[in-house]
Amino acid sequence: MPWFIWLLAAAALGVAEFLTLTLVLGLLAGAALVAAVVSGAGIGLLGQLLALVAAAAAGLLLVRPVALRHMAQQPLLHEGSDALIGKRAEVVQEVTATRGLIKLSGEEWSARAFDESLVIPVGALVDVMEIEGATALVYPRELLP
Repeated sequence: MPWFIWLLAAAALGVAEFLTLTLVLGLLAGAALVAAVVSGAGIGLLGQLLALVAAAAAGLLLVRPVALRHMAQQPLLHEGSDALIGKRAEVVQEVTATRGLIKLSGEEWSARAFDESLVIPVGALVDVMEIEGATALVYPRELLP
């Protein structure tokens, strides 16, 4: 079979994969590309079909399960206020166990000391340990004297 027929088959399968997103038709499109290369190398129809079957089997049995497993994993991104936990901030108004103010990600946030016995002075760098409502619980990056 001429190589350009395999390319047309690969293109058609690629378009079908784009429309269905099954991860099957795309792998078959890749197998058709392998058959096109084999055809272009001058190998006969039997060799082309063997290459097609081998590439399709490898894709469907080896690549697809791994790809599906990766697609099923949840992203490790945090959203909203959870994304602020672990961030560094600067104390704008002294932080105690009951009140304070920090500059966090370009915004001012109310804050409390994570360790209730600490008083964190203005200008100190702190890490956000938790978010409770609109208040950040913070701990100094360096222990205070």
